[in-house]
Amino acid sequence: MYEVSDYDFILPKRLIAQKPIGKRDKSRLLTIDRKDGTISIGVFSEIEKMFNKGDVLVINETKVIPARIFGKTENGIEIEILLLKELEENLWEIMIRPARKVKINGKIFLAGNASCTIQKITAEGNRTAIFECEQNFFDFIETYGKVPLPPYIEREASDMDRNRYQTVYAKVPGAVAAPTAGLHFSDDLLESLKRKGVDICTIVLHIGAGTFKPIKVKSILDHKMHREYYEVTDRTADVINNAKYKGNKIFAVGTTAARTLETVSDSYGKIIAGKGETDIFIYPGYKFKVVDHLVTNFHLPKSSLILLVSAFSSIEMIKKAYELAIKEEFRFYSYGDAMLIL
Repeated sequence: MYEVSDYDFILPKRLIAQKPIGKRDKSRLLTIDRKDGTISIGVFSEIEKMFNKGDVLVINETKVIPARIFGKTENGIEIEILLLKELEENLWEIMIRPARKVKINGKIFLAGNASCTIQKITAEGNRTAIFECEQNFFDFIETYGKVPLPPYIEREASDMDRNRYQTVYAKVPGAVAAPTAGLHFSDDLLESLKRKGVDICTIVLHIGAGTFKPIKVKSILDHKMHREYYEVTDRTADVINNAKYKGNKIFAVGTTAARTLETVSDSYGKIIAGKGETDIFIYPGYKFKVVDHLVTNFHLPKSSLILLVSAFSSIEMIKKAYELAIKEEFRFYSYGDAMLIL
């Protein structure tokens, strides 16, 4: 159970979704029922039938920033920058390539008379950089930045991705990857859930580039998670705590919402509002305290995300579900189809 190799699978490349489908809530849905051990296939919009009045849907309001920007060194060498995390105003942790071409205190010249100066190398091998621009930095990247599509989407980002690689409820800028389980929700579906009496509440977890990294160690126990910023409001804490007290169910949209809720809950499952950074690593053997049902996508092999869903269900059920999804030619990863674990 603790060998990373146990969470590997072979995926035909043709099943890696390169573009979103036409309508968000018309993606396919594979549902695992943990009680009776069954797996069923349907359409995502049918998820509404799984909710009862008083249940809670927890969504992640993080907004993907156009984090890929381009510039040149004083010698004219082209440099690509990926923004990872805002450390303070105009100071960012970044990845650059080719990294060897930019030294400490080296300057990179950007579009719009902007520039950045490399400060230091981090323990992970990234860089920190101070940015100078004539406008608000977030306005600058909205104008000149590109959507940071995952490495398995083998095309350049287009204008379409600015809308579709973003949930309909994205509000708080800071993520460099989308909370992809949320991409399936349309405004109409959310309104329909509200009319049914479902409480929709929000968290924020800014997803970092580490979400795509496979686990490189042999044993799960040797893996160290990257840190990500989260926020949980008083309202969200109150709604979830009241629902749990009444016996209603908590549906987490995505591994990001699940990790955040498990981070901020005490040993009894009570949510405590707050903000901070989490490096919680959830793998089989973990006992969930808050989340009753999980909406998720299909994840990369040997990733921390496939470990989380295996912890929520079981490695045996997840393998069975993935084998069925491959047989039925589901679409995988960020722009792919969805899974509901009841």
